[in-house]
Parts: sequence; structure tokens; C-alpha cells
Amino acid sequence: MIIAYSIVFSLVVVAGLHALKLRLASLRSLPLPPGPRPKPIVGNVADLPVRGEKGWEHWFKHKDQYGPISSVTTMGQTVIILSKAEVAFELLEKRSSLYSARPEAVFSKELAGWDRTVTMKSSASEVRVHRKYMAHLIGSKKAVANFTLQQDVETRRLLVRLLEHPADLWVHLQRLTAGSMLNILYGYTIEPQGSDSLMDVVNLSLSQFVLAVEPGAWLVDSFPWLKYLPEWFPGAGFHRTAREWGQTLALVAEQPYAFVVHQMGQGNNETSYVSKHIEDLNHKPTPDEEHTIKWTAATMFAGGSDTTPSILSVFFLAMALFPDAQRAAQEELDRVVTTGFATIEDRDRLPYVNALILEAMRWHPVVPLGVPHRSTGMDSYEGYRIPNNSIVVANIWAFTHDPETYPDPMDFKPERFLARNGQAPQLDPTRLIFGFGRRICPGRFLADSTIFLTVSKCLAAFNISKMVKDGQEVEPTVDFTPGTISHPCQYEVSIRPRNAECEALIRSFDDPVAWSSGKGKERERHT
Repeated sequence: MIIAYSIVFSLVVVAGLHALKLRLASLRSLPLPPGPRPKPIVGNVADLPVRGEKGWEHWFKHKDQYGPISSVTTMGQTVIILSKAEVAFELLEKRSSLYSARPEAVFSKELAGWDRTVTMKSSASEVRVHRKYMAHLIGSKKAVANFTLQQDVETRRLLVRLLEHPADLWVHLQRLTAGSMLNILYGYTIEPQGSDSLMDVVNLSLSQFVLAVEPGAWLVDSFPWLKYLPEWFPGAGFHRTAREWGQTLALVAEQPYAFVVHQMGQGNNETSYVSKHIEDLNHKPTPDEEHTIKWTAATMFAGGSDTTPSILSVFFLAMALFPDAQRAAQEELDRVVTTGFATIEDRDRLPYVNALILEAMRWHPVVPLGVPHRSTGMDSYEGYRIPNNSIVVANIWAFTHDPETYPDPMDFKPERFLARNGQAPQLDPTRLIFGFGRRICPGRFLADSTIFLTVSKCLAAFNISKMVKDGQEVEPTVDFTPGTISHPCQYEVSIRPRNAECEALIRSFDDPVAWSSGKGKERERHT
């Protein structure tokens, strides 16, 4: 009987291997998705975006030329470009087990150490553990509601800063986000005035990250063997750059974590993401547990410190350009919220304000090409072959400007997200801009609540309009920076209180006690 079972099992294995062999042979016979004809040896090097070019606009041309899925190949590396949302949903969500890895990048990940962040990790098991830690405390709207107080404090501070120095909008938006994130993640309050060293270090690290992941910027990514050259060797200066940038990134993770541990040791810590995880362990964290807590917090700190202010910067620009949308939102706020400012509890009663936020996110997605995925097996789609280890780029900007999904995509129309006159709302852009499948942004609920509280307060308190100089309206610059994270180029708008009552309410937040509680000096003494 045992021999018979063994024979049956062997036959099943042989049949399975034969079927797999036939499938692989069938897949290899399929063509790659269409794309420009490659040149001998170098492939499609000349067809890649050049340095400083807006990659989403470059790849958007592929949609008209080659359809919803296209490809290029350089130095043996296939890059698959997705130009329709339906293709991204099919591959990156429904087949996420095959497309959840990140591309290998010698400079940014292996040498500079960005693979320590959840965003850049490829290991499925590590990503799963890290995301579980993050989801426990910020993985739902209900969980994020525990941090509304911290967000409310920082949004009120933003109003005061805008009232006093409206020209410094971008700086204020960065302080808003960094202040909220540091308080929520570490129980740390930024210095209310002047510079704060933790803010400075994360801003420096993010500027380095943008350069580190720029396609084609580092020769070692194309020729990995260069990493074995000693630092003193001519042309190997990238080693020193990577080491210095890696040290900056380490400070982003180590310094605020050390601050929390010290505060807990003194018994005067505030409840935060890090302190809660440490307390829940009921023992001193093991090295692996400490690494996970430290780097999940650092990932959220770094990830939210540029994307959220970028979205809010898009909002302010759009309000100056589209005053009718601003007025409609203000009228709704005045009608629904009769005293003070809107709270999270008011949100369901403010459909137009919510629609306006969605439209700002759609009008210019601030991570327009997302973070690239990598396939971990051979696959096919609509008769095209997707090789193993392909880099898969989702052109999110193309998704949010697809006229089949969003008619008149260049127009700013919040009403597209309202159910009116028997028509269903158009596709919620948060299904696109926060990523796909197993790599969807874990901090999206936190970002969403910060954005709502900020937008609703600013609309209730201020009129945002074009600047007037010498009696003439000045058109604000409408352009966006290239790179992984894209925000509006520097622009000027007028931000003024709507009336005397609004100004008085804002000034009531300018409490010297509330503004004197920064913990920067204390952190520097003990970490």
C-alpha cells in the first residue's frame, strides 16, 4: 500500500512539474508589452526620462502610443509601465503576491540603507511584520481617532502662523505635519518657534532620498559590481555619499526613539506610537522588536513629512485658482458648523468639503509615479509577457487624468465626487494615490485626518486668493517639481482672515503657555 501511494505521489509531482514547464514555455513565447524599438546592446536607454524631467508626463505619452500597458528594456532590465487604473488593480492588487517586492537599488537601499524603511523593503515576511505593527495603532479610522487631539493642536498653531506670516506657507505646512507626526509617534513636541533639530534632520534626509532614488543618477545601480571598489578609487565617491546619507537616515530613526526610551525611564513620557508598542510588550524589547518599532515609526515620520504638506500645498494653490470651489466649501462649513471649527465628528455632514479634498488629491497626485513594484515570477497580461524581476511603474498621474474615469481631467471639479442628479460619484482617487495591494500606504488614515482638519479650518478662517500687486491680480505659478515626491513649485497667494471674528478666534489660540512646550532642548540633553 505504501509503495502504491509513493507511486501515485511521484506521478502527481511529475505531472505538476510537466504542467509548470509547459506554462513557462507558453509564457516565454509571448511578446513583451509594446514599446519603442530597443537599440543594440543599450536597449531603450534613450527612451528613459532624462534627469530633471517629469517622469509621469514622459510615460503618459506611452498611453497614446502603446496602450494601457507598455515596456522598455535597458541593460537586460525590463520596465513595465501601467497607464490605466484597471491594469494596476489587476496586477498590483489581485495578483499582489507576485508584485509586492521593490526593485533592487544598490545605492539607495544596499549602500545608503533605505531598505531599513518599510517603504523600500522587499522581504515579504519583514514587510508583513512591520505593517502589522503599524496597523495595530494607525491602521483604521477608528484607531487614528485616538490622535485627533494632537492633530487639532497643530492645525490651530498653523492658523496662527498663517495669520502672522502668510508668505511662509510651505514652511508652516512642513511644521504642521512634522509637529503632528512627532507628537503622535514619539510624544515629542517641536519647538514652537524657530528651528527644531528633528525637523531639520528629517527634511535633510528626505532631500537626500529624492536624489538617492533618482533613476539613472547612480552608475552603481546599473553596474552593481562597482560597489566592490574601495572608496578611495577614482569614481567610487558614491561610497562616501551613501555612508553620509545613511548616517542622516539613522538619526531620523535613532534620535526620537532614544528620546521616548529616556522619557519612559523617567516616568514622564506621553502616550505615543513608540511608547504604546514598548508598553504592550511587557518586557524589554528584543533587538528585532526594537528594530521593528524604531523603523516603522521612522518610516511614517519620513513618509508623512513631505507628502502631506505637498497635498496641502496643492490645496492652497487650487483655492486661489478656483474661487468658486472655495466659496462653495465655505458656505457648507458656515451652514453646518455654526460655532468654532469642524471636528472629525462633523465630517460626514460636509460632503462638499470632502469632495474638494478628493479633487485636490486627484488634480495633482503628489507621488505621481508611486513607488515602483517588482515582479517575483513570470506572468502574463492580455497576451503580453511580464518577465520575472520586472520593474513595474504605475503612472498614477495618468490614472487620475484619464478622461474615461474623470471627464475634463484638467478641470478642478469637486462635484465629480458627489452623487447628484442620479449620477454616481466618480472613482475615489484615494484608491489610486495611496498605492496598491500589499504596498498600500500604511499611514493613509493618519494623513487623511490631518488633511481634513487642516483644510476645514483654513477654509473656515481664511480667504485664499491671487495676490494683488499695483492693482493687478498676479497669476500664481502653476508648475510642479519632478521627482518621486512632487509638490507645487514656489508660488504666491494671498491668505487673509475672512472677517474680524475669524481673526479674533485665531488669535485666541496664541496662548503663551501652549506655545512654550517644545521638547527639543530636553531631547538634546539626554540623547
